[in-house]
Amino acid sequence: MVSLDEAVIARYVYHGEKFEILVDPYLAAKLKEGQDIDIDELLAIDTVFKDAHKGEKAPEELLKKIFGTTDIKEIAKIIIKKGHVQLTAKQREEIREQKKRQIINIICRNTINPQTDTPHPPQRIKRAMEELRINIDIYKSAEEQVPDIVKKLKRLLPIKFEKRDIAVKIPPEYASKVYNMLYNFGAVKQEEWQPDGSLIVLIEIPSGLESEFYAQLNKATKGTVLTKVVKKYDV
Repeated sequence: MVSLDEAVIARYVYHGEKFEILVDPYLAAKLKEGQDIDIDELLAIDTVFKDAHKGEKAPEELLKKIFGTTDIKEIAKIIIKKGHVQLTAKQREEIREQKKRQIINIICRNTINPQTDTPHPPQRIKRAMEELRINIDIYKSAEEQVPDIVKKLKRLLPIKFEKRDIAVKIPPEYASKVYNMLYNFGAVKQEEWQPDGSLIVLIEIPSGLESEFYAQLNKATKGTVLTKVVKKYDV
């Protein structure tokens, strides 16, 4: 539960009736963009106010009439998703910068420079976004904003979404150890355990992860893994 000193007001107005709750600004932003949040951690106090500054509570009968419930957790979700969260300028900027980092990370993982067949470095993506003055919506998820941002980046950078199918053969002494790691990188399309205990898989990964994928496999198998790119395709 966030402290009262760190909480901000979330306000929802419906048919002239005002409802306010005191919330963690950062968790409220995450809930507003669609993430699952622990409401107990979100709320500073389990109370719905008509006026938080005056400490005037909303009557239970009014809550029941407007929200169909008196459950503070359900009401809090509605107030945040449909209402307005009073963030300070500093809080907005912190949330925006955090989301920008998430967006840049997603772009680097899932796209490549088709001229070099490698991902763009994060700093290059960041500079291009700043040059294009791309706006980051603090209330939309990073994943939701990426496709439109990549379209805009194409004005300055050669960039495209791409995935790769990679065949991997892991020696028997490392197969079990590496098995779960493969699923962390992408979708395993085929897998076949050999009589000698070695493992052969066909895995689909975002092209931007290829170098990291090889590095992790080589580290886990002490350089004995065998890999081959079978297919590249735009997405």
